[in-house]
Amino acid sequence: MPGVVILLILAAAGWAWWTGRLKGLTYEDAVAGLLFLLGLRLLTTGRMIPGALLMGGSLLWAAWRRTQNRSSMMNVADARALLGVGEGASLVEIRAAHRRLITKVHPDAGGSAELANRVNVARDTLVAEMNRHTPRAS
Repeated sequence: MPGVVILLILAAAGWAWWTGRLKGLTYEDAVAGLLFLLGLRLLTTGRMIPGALLMGGSLLWAAWRRTQNRSSMMNVADARALLGVGEGASLVEIRAAHRRLITKVHPDAGGSAELANRVNVARDTLVAEMNRHTPRAS
């Protein structure tokens, strides 16, 4: 039975890597995942309270990280409008539009930090959207 669980976890990790869902993971996320697996191991060996605490803490960390990632992104339509690029814009076009706009709104050029941050978030949103919809090369 533990072998089947390990295979399922490896399959899920392989799928997440293949689809690009692991790009935003940090070292802390990996530690939380390992702590979750340790908690699962403790839970299955009869140490219910430490196992449940480790698993619960890992799940809380994942939920918190998910809300952090969502709040830092913007709507794709808003990002396109802000950068002034169309739906079929390539990565080169997105970066050029970002560069053109950031030189105008950067605090060093007399702009505001808030607007510069919005321009950066718009670029990041569009690049993330492209990565989600671009098939991986084999």
